[in-house]
Amino acid sequence: MEVKVHREAGYEEALFGISLNKNQPIEKMGAVAERLAPMDGGHNKFLESMMIWVEVDAPRYFWQQADTYRIATKQSQSTMHTILKRKLTKDDFSTSIPWYTLLRLNRLIKKKDFDQLKAELPESFKQKRMWCISYKTLRNIYKQRKNHKLKEWSRFLDEILNQIEHPDFITK
Repeated sequence: MEVKVHREAGYEEALFGISLNKNQPIEKMGAVAERLAPMDGGHNKFLESMMIWVEVDAPRYFWQQADTYRIATKQSQSTMHTILKRKLTKDDFSTSIPWYTLLRLNRLIKKKDFDQLKAELPESFKQKRMWCISYKTLRNIYKQRKNHKLKEWSRFLDEILNQIEHPDFITK
């Protein structure tokens, strides 16, 4: 699994929104944001204004779970448009697959049998997506998945928290 934050935005705008609510100058809102971030139930709604764009290369079984979260936008490698364009290798999978499975998949690619290929494609097949996610959604994912038995969730969260500007807004 690979995780790369491409961009982060919205911190100043979020502080401005808090300043409107508190009728205070924006310069004082950093401390207020730190105090409000761990307060769920609407008190930390400013986190919805803070966004990151993150590239994630993960197996299909991860994406099935990830799709349960309301993501602002997601763009992905299209299996329909790309799967028949090249031979697959062991690096296309997050876990090792039997050599005969890889052979079978590549035979289906050669035959251009898209439907059968999709039906037999293992869950460990990796797909790259670009996600646009708010800090609020990340906080929700962190709370629900930080101790999840699927190891990819720990990896995803560790990578995100190491790359974003305000990880404490997510973890506290």
